[in-house]
Amino acid sequence: MPTLSLRAVSRRAAAPAALTVSLLGLAALPGPLPAGMAEAAPPQLPLELPLGPAGLAETHSTQTLQPGVSLTSITRGTADPATVWTVEVQVPAGGRPTGARTAIGTEADAQALAARLAAAGFGPRVEPVDTPATADFAGGVIGYRVRIGQFPAQAQATAEQARVGAAGFPGASTVFSGWDGAASDRGPWKLQVLTIDPRAFTGSLVASYGPSLRDRETTSALGRAAGATAAVNAGYFVLDSASGAPGDPAGAGMYDGELLSEPVGDRPVLLLDDDARGTRVERVTWTGSVLAPKGARLPLDGVNRVPGLIRNCGGTPDDAAFGSAPRHDTTCTDPDELVAFTTAYGPTTPSGAGVEAVLDAHERVVAVRSPRGGALPAGGRSVQATGTQAARLSAVAAVGKRLRLQATLVDEGGRVVRHSAGTSLVNGGPELVRDGVEHVTVARDGMVRPGDPSFYYGWAAKRNPRTIAGVDAYGRTVLVTADGRSTASLGLSIPEAARVAKSLGLRDALNLDGGGSTTMVARGAVVNTPSDAGGAERPVGDALLVLPSASSQRRLP
Repeated sequence: MPTLSLRAVSRRAAAPAALTVSLLGLAALPGPLPAGMAEAAPPQLPLELPLGPAGLAETHSTQTLQPGVSLTSITRGTADPATVWTVEVQVPAGGRPTGARTAIGTEADAQALAARLAAAGFGPRVEPVDTPATADFAGGVIGYRVRIGQFPAQAQATAEQARVGAAGFPGASTVFSGWDGAASDRGPWKLQVLTIDPRAFTGSLVASYGPSLRDRETTSALGRAAGATAAVNAGYFVLDSASGAPGDPAGAGMYDGELLSEPVGDRPVLLLDDDARGTRVERVTWTGSVLAPKGARLPLDGVNRVPGLIRNCGGTPDDAAFGSAPRHDTTCTDPDELVAFTTAYGPTTPSGAGVEAVLDAHERVVAVRSPRGGALPAGGRSVQATGTQAARLSAVAAVGKRLRLQATLVDEGGRVVRHSAGTSLVNGGPELVRDGVEHVTVARDGMVRPGDPSFYYGWAAKRNPRTIAGVDAYGRTVLVTADGRSTASLGLSIPEAARVAKSLGLRDALNLDGGGSTTMVARGAVVNTPSDAGGAERPVGDALLVLPSASSQRRLP
């Protein structure tokens, strides 16, 4: 059975030619499109996005970045006087002032809070949060929010927020009603659409993670290091040390054919070929093993992550608290794990209690250390064991013995994912479009938290900055950023992101990391407006890069 090598390959400052990839065994040379891809000339982008009422003003500006690569900037709608600033007060559970507070609550709890606010001299209103159905979520009213005032300027809302807090109501925040996702809102929206057409494309389309998996870099820095013409932020990643190593992919990651991070359950991924002819959205699962002498086989829990911490969950059934079910932005734990490491992880492996078998480039054990943690030999790797797994690893790991690390990716149809030295894969979710039909999988991919509707409210139902990726019926790879969390661009809810992806002609599409991570770079400049304070570009875990052709590769200033 074909397997995936765990050989480490640095993606930082290698020459662009070294980043060239090809997918699923397809030759990285001009040729026919994959089966099922239309051969006719692709159409232009739609003249009107499905955002707000029909007939809103919409402008498109398109430039060619290199052969086969175009960037279209879209602005739709204008500032809407009907959208206002307001104060949203968190709802205490059980109607008790000291109860745990959430953004939305039951109708009874919201009404109890509103009554106390009214008694304190405020004019609250209770609003139902009504969400659309998706492919696997019924939607409907998921809770109730409590708001005070309607202000044309944020400063006025901020003053009211301070007054609410001084009156003994903590957890109040200022919000813009245009971020709620109402279909009647008139904008504005600002999107950047990067299209890579394999008919004319002569460069390389790759994923890059920088100097090591456990570090973060900005999308523009990753693009600049590789001499990229364009770059877009990619998959989810660990953001804080309590959840693992910041920068480590929180889901599947494959770079130049090397599986350097395991999938989260069967969440969707974006698979790429360097000539842009094999792009597809797929659901994958994995199995990993340590093969020891005399036929012994130990199952791996992960690759290149801190043992015991599984960001976004979706690991093995014994993981607490959700087992193998994905739970977005949640860190599951497992004290008994076996995790493989390559030099791509960083200068040293994680330290802590347990056992680590250090392997050379030929997979021979050169050291067994406890506690675990330290540098790896050039081209080497290691296996770390914690809890009950430590004794199992110690029983088969002896200096001079060979331990083979093996991993296999399987797609949704049960087929082994073929790969070559060029395959790239980045994680994402939920799905947005499948076979040309809106197909939003928020429940399957862990964005619906039972008993916690506030998470879905803030993450999926409300408008946020989004990054979307997919492929259209003409085989073109399309990467989209939508700015948000501002009055200059409202952002997209997840259902809106699916409608936008479909309107752009995407046959299959998924959501990538968004929020403050959403960034698009063209010719060395950030062309969207990131949502972190002051428009600062957020360091991310990995990015998708469009490299120039071999005959014109250059480093950007």
